[in-house]
Amino acid sequence: MRLKRLELFGFKSFGKKAILDFSAQITSVVGPNGSGKSNIAESIRFVLGEQSMKSMRGKRGEDLIFNGSQSTSRANRANVTIVFDNTKREFALDFDEVAISREVYRDGSNQYFINGSQVRLKDVFELLSAVHIGASGHHMISQGEADRILNANPKERREMLEDALGLKQYQYKRAESERRLLKTEENMKEAEVLRREIAPHLRFLKKQVEKINEGKELRERLIGLYREYLKREEIYCEYKINDIVGRKHAPAGELADLNIKIEHARGELAKESAGDAKSARLLDVESKLRGVRARHDELSRTLGRVEGMIEFEERQLKKKQESLAHQEDIMVRMGDVLGLQSTIEIELTNGEGSDDVHYVKSSLNRIREAVRGFISHHKSEAGQKTLTDADYLEVHVLREEKVKVDEALRAIALESQSMEAEYQAVKSEIDQEKEHSRDTERALFEMMSRRGELQSILDRIRNEEENLARESRRLEEELNEAGILLGRAVLDYSNVAVGVDEVRGEPRESQETRRREIERGKIRLEDIGAAGGEEVEKEYTETIERDAYLEKEIADLVQTQQSLYSLIAELNEKLDTEFKEGVRKINKQFGDFFRLMFGGGIAELHIVKIEKRKRRDTDLDLSDIPGDVLAEGDDEEEEGIDIVVSLPHKKIKGLQMLSGGERALTSIALLFAISQVNPPPFMVLDETDAALDEANSRKYGDMIENLAKLSQLMVITHNRETMSRAGVLYGITMGDDAISKTLSISFEEAEAVAK
Repeated sequence: MRLKRLELFGFKSFGKKAILDFSAQITSVVGPNGSGKSNIAESIRFVLGEQSMKSMRGKRGEDLIFNGSQSTSRANRANVTIVFDNTKREFALDFDEVAISREVYRDGSNQYFINGSQVRLKDVFELLSAVHIGASGHHMISQGEADRILNANPKERREMLEDALGLKQYQYKRAESERRLLKTEENMKEAEVLRREIAPHLRFLKKQVEKINEGKELRERLIGLYREYLKREEIYCEYKINDIVGRKHAPAGELADLNIKIEHARGELAKESAGDAKSARLLDVESKLRGVRARHDELSRTLGRVEGMIEFEERQLKKKQESLAHQEDIMVRMGDVLGLQSTIEIELTNGEGSDDVHYVKSSLNRIREAVRGFISHHKSEAGQKTLTDADYLEVHVLREEKVKVDEALRAIALESQSMEAEYQAVKSEIDQEKEHSRDTERALFEMMSRRGELQSILDRIRNEEENLARESRRLEEELNEAGILLGRAVLDYSNVAVGVDEVRGEPRESQETRRREIERGKIRLEDIGAAGGEEVEKEYTETIERDAYLEKEIADLVQTQQSLYSLIAELNEKLDTEFKEGVRKINKQFGDFFRLMFGGGIAELHIVKIEKRKRRDTDLDLSDIPGDVLAEGDDEEEEGIDIVVSLPHKKIKGLQMLSGGERALTSIALLFAISQVNPPPFMVLDETDAALDEANSRKYGDMIENLAKLSQLMVITHNRETMSRAGVLYGITMGDDAISKTLSISFEEAEAVAK
């Protein structure tokens, strides 16, 4: 790759367009002081992306623009274009020429172009770094900078050598890897923080899902229990209805026949004992006895009804007690609710009228605490509630009524016994008086006795019917409650495998046990609750997936972290290896150039350890100030470069003891040695030979001729010897218009002028 030409327009003293062609391997730029020679070197720095205004002898961007003169107006912008030969495609562009341009405007803004297309500064740096060219590299030696490598400290020298050896690409990769490592570690921390944040919510959701699953299992089990219970209860009710109907038919029919026969017998007796007072008395006693027995039957039915109502009320009281124990229905006084409403409205009014965010937040907290206190207070009150006397009043009334009925039954039983005795006495008298009607009366008495037995049987059957009616009503209630709690699926119990014989042979207590188990299951299901189950399960699944994703992300980041650690270690090892190998090669060239310049002697580069300063007890505590402040006990070391020289015939072994000319020769020897090891495509030497005498100038000329075999050179000089080695010579002049102008001559003309 060759440097073909440089075009300047409006840059510093070049008010008009100037073009410099670099057709020779060595191009020399000459001219009097102040003519603008160094502006050419600075223009190359400028177009290659230099950002330091100090390096280009300016303070602002407009300092680089031609400022005009008495005869020429100032320029509004400065433009520099450098053109490279790319026929060998060293640049990753499919063009035979690569032209890089930079423009700066009066407002300080800059624009960059590659082959006429506007690009970013980063694009220019990436393009040039591929061929080891930069704005401030070792191939750009400005006036006064030749001695910089000698004045630098060991760490700075190492950085210069790394740049010259082309190791910047590894440093860029290492810096990029370190940035990626830092970003990876930040991402790991963020992912871990996110996992820690969702962990409590995940545990809560897991418990909720377990509770929901438990509720589903309990629901299915309860449906099964309910179906069996309802099936058995339905079979029992149907069986009892049929049984009662079957048992009632015969006694009822027999009683009807007996009533007809009794009436007929009474008619016969009435005919036989017409006008007989004792017969009338007997009939009167019989009538009263029937009335007493009728009242006895009515009281027996009343007693059965009262006992059924007592059983029903006791069952309701039991349910209410269980409801109070589980805080199902909590009664709240309207005064308490209105008090809570007043508190909330006051806090909301105060919060709306305040612009203080903290006061609004505190108002919201007070509202939340008031609601929580209200709920907690009534929960605690509900937990202490039990059944009151009012709840037991109905049962007490029914039980008192039962006692009264029992007493009435006992009184009627005594009365019945008394009347039965009287009846027997009268009957005996009539028997004695009317032997002829004894058979009829005996038959009548037997029929009446049988009728009493039949009426007792029918009374018991009626009691069973009333109890069965209550069971049927309770079955309907259970059906409605089951349908509301568990849905219509629980009502489909027709296929439950339960037979009539199994229900008939089972004690009634077993069915009651099932009912109590169902009640406990219902209470447990209401405690668990199942509302929003699908939403909770969906959120739980999404949270599980989110947690798994974060876990995988952290694992990937850990793997990336390890890979970056390995890459950084490899880059460090490669940097160290290639740096030491480059130092070894530079040392060889440095020694050769040094002996050529001084006719002997020794010059070497040594890799030395740089110990970082430890903080002493007497030092100020700067731990709270950001920066690379070492902690006590930190003995980390870095490597730098030290230069050791030994002049022939002199006992001088340190750079501090060299004279100005010797320092110039040493720095030139080192710079040329570096360039020999890793030759740049071109070099710009701005009056690096200013301090050389005639003899050393010839040596310098020989050195640049050898260097020109590897790199294209542009030399800005006043030295005739250096001019004589150039293939093309550019002269820079400046007239009254303060504009730098260029004049090129061939080598032969330059040699004639030099001589």
